[in-house]
Parts: sequence; structure tokens; C-alpha cells
Amino acid sequence: MPGVTGPLRLVVMGTGPFAVPMFHGLVASPHEVAAVVTRPDRAPPGRRPPPNPMRAAATAAGIGILDPDDVNAPATVATLAALRPDLFVVCDYGQILSRELLAVPPLGGINLHGSLLPRHRGAAPVQWAILAGDAESGVSVIHMTPALDAGNVIVARATPIGSRETAADLEPRLAALGVEAVLEAIDRLQAAVAATGSAAGVGVPQEAGKATRAPRLAKADGIVNWTWPAARIERLRRAVEPWPRATTFFTRGDGTTQRLVLADAEVAADPRAVAAPPGEVLDTADGRIVVACGEGTALAITQVVPEGRRAMAAADFLRGSPLLPGMRLG
Repeated sequence: MPGVTGPLRLVVMGTGPFAVPMFHGLVASPHEVAAVVTRPDRAPPGRRPPPNPMRAAATAAGIGILDPDDVNAPATVATLAALRPDLFVVCDYGQILSRELLAVPPLGGINLHGSLLPRHRGAAPVQWAILAGDAESGVSVIHMTPALDAGNVIVARATPIGSRETAADLEPRLAALGVEAVLEAIDRLQAAVAATGSAAGVGVPQEAGKATRAPRLAKADGIVNWTWPAARIERLRRAVEPWPRATTFFTRGDGTTQRLVLADAEVAADPRAVAAPPGEVLDTADGRIVVACGEGTALAITQVVPEGRRAMAAADFLRGSPLLPGMRLG
């Protein structure tokens, strides 16, 4: 069977920044990256397409790029089969591979996922781990099946989530953690084939009953719900950084509505929150905007991004703002 020993011929599939450290690790390894498959660039008329970090990385490395609209289309499957890959290596790609496509390489496909599976299956595992209040996160390398993030876990690496860590902080840490995990998973696949003649059954099956979902975020997911406890709102702020960012609104004296991004905040102890309705501004002293939240809790906003302006300390915002105690956010 091909791929039992020695360097493998790989096709890497990825689009977003989470895949780039893994890609660099594979390029630097003894294995050969035959091609990169990424999502096609799309944008509304008159606009530039969003950045594609994997396209940029593959171009810089001089590796050929395929960007099919449908990776499972028969013509694409035939093109990839002609490359004679031993293994697909997938991360942050954006399409689910069909059973027919996964059958092309003798070793199938592996996927680097940014959570400790089966927890947080889906497109936004880093954000949902923070929002859920998980004490730790990590990466999993699975032997792929046509089901979403459901294959056997070949390698898993865990790391604590810092109490002030945002998704913008955690995601690159996990991406770096995944480099050696992917290389180890490839070694384990090759060892299994050498020992048994097959890559089937490598890894530990996931407990489906413990699976949770981590769907892709929408812009509305950043809107603060002040009926939530302050601890959950604080986690939301960290989870949706840098996009879509924790956002609230208030009505100015002239009747206009102003958007306000919570750039930094912390849970506060304020006994007035027990009797106040969620979203009521309790205090604007000491450079903080203290807001009543659900379950009698309070949140102190310490840094904001006012609509159309740069990030600033809450104290600086309050100097020129009509926001006063007794007003409502949300």
C-alpha cells in the first residue's frame, strides 16, 4: 500500500488563517505538498474579495492552487485523483468532503479542528469554547468521514483558556499547537498501515452523546443581551473579538441611536444591580460604565469604540458623552 513508509504526497485543503501554520509545517516537513485546494475568491460587484490567507501562503511557497466551486464535483474529483495524493490534509477549508472524494487518497483525509472533539463541532469552535466558559480548549486531528467533524480522533492536544483571553488571542495559539499534532497524526497513520495494512480504525471514536455544536457566527451574535448574567456577557465580549464584536446601543437626548462596541469589560460587584432592570446604567464614576445585567449582576465597561470613532477608555468617552446613570443600553 502506498504511504507505508517514507514521505507522503499530500494535498492540503484550507482557506482561513487557522490553516496557515499547519501548511508551513507540512512544507518544511519531509512530506511533499502537491497542491493546495482553497475556496474561490468571491465578492459583490465593485468590491474586493476578502483576504484568503491560504492562497497567499501557497503562492509564496510556489505551490499550485485549485479553487473549485464544488470540491465534490466529478471533474474536481478526477483532477485531484490525477495528482495521486497519499493523503488529504484539511483545515479551515469551508466545504465537507464527500465519501467519493475521501476515497481518492489511499490514506483518506485528516482534518485539524480547533477544539477538543466531540465538543464544539462546527465552523466557530474557538468562539464557542470561550462563550461556553470552558476551562480549556485544544486541537483535534481526526480521520475524516463525510459527517461534520465526526471521525476518529487520532491526536488531541489541550491548553487552558486564559481568564482574559479573547478569540483573537486563543485562535493563533491553537493554530500553532496544531502543527505538531498534524505531523504526529500522519506518523500514526503510517505506523498503522505498516502494522496492519490499513489506515481504517486509527484513532479513538468520538462519543456522539457528548457532541456540541459551534455554528458559524453572524453579525447579530455580537449584540449584547443585557438579561444575561454579567459573566456570560463578559465571555461574549471575549468570544466575538475581533468579529463581530460585542455591541450595544443607547438613545441620545436628541432621539438618535448610537452604537457602542464593548472593547473591554469585567464583572463588577454592585448591589444596585439586584433591583435595577437589565441594561440600566448604574454608575459612570471612576472611568467605568457600570451596567445592570441579568440575575442581579453588573458589568463594568472600561474601554469602548463609539460609532464612527476609534477605541478609547470609557473615561475619555464619558467626558463628551450624554450617557448618564439611569439611561438604558440595549
